[in-house]
This record gives sequence, C-alpha cells and structure tokens, in this order.
Amino acid sequence: MTTHMQRHLRPPVRKRVDAVVLGASAGGIDALSTLLHDLPAGWHIPMAVVLHLPGDHESHLAEIFAQRLPIPVHEANDKMPLAAGSLYFAPPGYHLSIERERTFSLSCEPPVLFSRPSIDVLMGSAADVYGPALAGFLLTGANDDGAEGLHRIHLAGGLTAVQEPKEALIPTMPQAAIARHIPDYVLPLRELRTLLLQLEAAHEH
Repeated sequence: MTTHMQRHLRPPVRKRVDAVVLGASAGGIDALSTLLHDLPAGWHIPMAVVLHLPGDHESHLAEIFAQRLPIPVHEANDKMPLAAGSLYFAPPGYHLSIERERTFSLSCEPPVLFSRPSIDVLMGSAADVYGPALAGFLLTGANDDGAEGLHRIHLAGGLTAVQEPKEALIPTMPQAAIARHIPDYVLPLRELRTLLLQLEAAHEH
C-alpha cells in the first residue's frame, strides 16, 4: 500500500495559479458542494470540472451550482473562452479539453478509462496550456481516471491536491492518484477548500 504524509496548510500558500481543474466521480456532487461552498463574490480564478455522468442523460450541474454559488456557472461549449471568476462543467458525452488560446474544445473521441468526459483529458490539456500556473484537485470516485492527468500537472510544475481517501465516499480515485505520484496536498474537503481560498488570495496579489 502506498503511504503518504498529509500536508498541512501552514504557512499560507503563495503560489499564483491562473486556472483550477477539478475531477470527481461517485459522490462528486456532494464533495464539490462542500469544496465550493459559499465562495466569496468577486472570485477571480476560472475553474473547470469533469464530473462523471451517464452520457445519455442531460446534465443539470450548471443549473444546480448556479443556484448555490455567487459566481457565474456554465456548461462548457466548444470554443468558449475561460473567463475570470467563472465555473465550467464538462457536458455529458464529450471530452473537454483546453486549447492554447485558453478556450474549450469538445470532442467525441473514444472514452478514456470508460469515461467521456475524461478527467485525464481535461487535466492533461490544461497542464500543457497553463504549466506551473495550474492547480488540479481530484476528489471521490470509483475508477482511476484523473491519476494520470494529475501527474501531468505535477510534471508541468503545477499544484496537485487530492481528497483524503479515508473521507471520500469512494476512495478508489484519490488512492489511484496517490499511487501515481505523491500529491502536494492530501486533505479532507474542508481543508481543500481553505487551500482553494488561499490560491485565490495569492492570485489577487
């Protein structure tokens, strides 16, 4: 079994990031709700999320989270630019990636680890574009999607954070990420939220 040391949030994070990508699967809606709860108005960092959903069902994630958060929330469209302070969800049935121009791209390429959208696809493309100015968060889930993408962020010099597996509804996804590389942070959701707020504070300065 891979062992890891939990990283605490002292002193405050001062790394500037220009985008955050997040991935989750089973239990992800509740986990995201806790992580993003009551974000401050005037948020600056764009955030993109892949949450595994059945590809043959409409997604209402954007509507659900738009009612809960004080920031703009959208379902990502092809060629849509990432706007400061907005939250974007991958539509079901499409891979979501980020292009050099910092716009979204949708594709119907084959599933990755049985998943489309794939967390690996989003995180890997974002790592290519943002490099060290990217943060990746991987939460609860039932497969290995996201482990390789988070490792790509690490190799690009970005910040990597994983939900503490003992807290996750389904620990498979965070455990796979920890087995692939030791993330910068392995924390329960409320401390991951503190980390996210610290990244926003560092972005403002």
